[in-house]
Amino acid sequence: MTLNRRKTLTLLGGGMVVAAAASAGTFLATRTPTRALDPWRAAGGYEDPRLFALSYALLAPNPHNRQPWLADLADEDALTLYRDETRDLPQTDPHLRQIFVGLGCFLELLSVAATLRGKHAETRLFPEGPDGPVAHVRLKNGASRDPLAGQMLDRRSCKEPFADTPVPQAAAGELAGHGTVITAPESVARLRKLTWDAWLTEMHTHRTLKESVDLMRFGKAEINANPDGIDLGGPFLESLMLAGVLTRDNQLDPQSAGFREGVAIYEEMLYATPAYVVLTTPGNARTDQIAAGQRWLRLNLDTTRLGLALHPVSQALQEYAEMKPHYTEAHRMLAKPGETVQMLGRLGYGPKTPRTPRWPLETRILNG
Repeated sequence: MTLNRRKTLTLLGGGMVVAAAASAGTFLATRTPTRALDPWRAAGGYEDPRLFALSYALLAPNPHNRQPWLADLADEDALTLYRDETRDLPQTDPHLRQIFVGLGCFLELLSVAATLRGKHAETRLFPEGPDGPVAHVRLKNGASRDPLAGQMLDRRSCKEPFADTPVPQAAAGELAGHGTVITAPESVARLRKLTWDAWLTEMHTHRTLKESVDLMRFGKAEINANPDGIDLGGPFLESLMLAGVLTRDNQLDPQSAGFREGVAIYEEMLYATPAYVVLTTPGNARTDQIAAGQRWLRLNLDTTRLGLALHPVSQALQEYAEMKPHYTEAHRMLAKPGETVQMLGRLGYGPKTPRTPRWPLETRILNG
């Protein structure tokens, strides 16, 4: 997560952050968590086609950046994908739906990357049943380059306010193959309110808030040490940390100034949304969830190609008691009877945002 200069100055009323930054000098000028970003630079730098494809796949979007994937390379020319159960989100994702959507993103990015080596990813989901590996993937010769492969390293989830610029109907039409694009002002206004109300519910439910706060990485050292979860880094956020305004404790306290200002920042961001895109599936089996993740990944690559920004806003789709009214409303608004809304995203024109930290490839490999 990053904050731009305007937001940070607003957060501290202008003076404190400038004083903190000035006093820190070179310290704040070197706040990029270089080690945690190395996997982006290393992508594609492997001779083994499996490692080559995996080095891109681990850059896939996933809930809370938990990176819940482990790849077993015991079989020649193939890999077996497992879910890393230590990366679950039991409070906000009690049924693991979002985790499996993230695994779908991983599998699709793996498939796209493999085509750069002329390989087709032949994938069998749950080859040993629902309680076993997520997928077995064998790379076979004969694939042509995926038309979206060139967007892999530029893909982002943009957690910033979007410009007050409509999404062109031509672009919406190009994205319609991935999901339903919503641009009608009345529908957009209703979704702004729904996503805001759902976000507030998550933030004011202590156990779900704590799950997020426990996964926050404060500053360069924490991000490099644990390059997953919610990264809070960069010169200005570290200025807040130096000034004592941004702390783990005050992020858990809804009465604190830091918490209240964070709420204001998110309200601005969520309401600065000109369009939405929604992905539904006929059912809600694990295969449906993985298919939704595969579609979301391609949507994210395609929005990148079109110069658009995409940001998942999944709070209203979470399945715990306090969220039920918003979940019900989301399905009333966005799904046909019997369908499941798997993904809801903000769509618009946003700023270029930094890459997200990742664990090195070797930490995600079994029997390599």
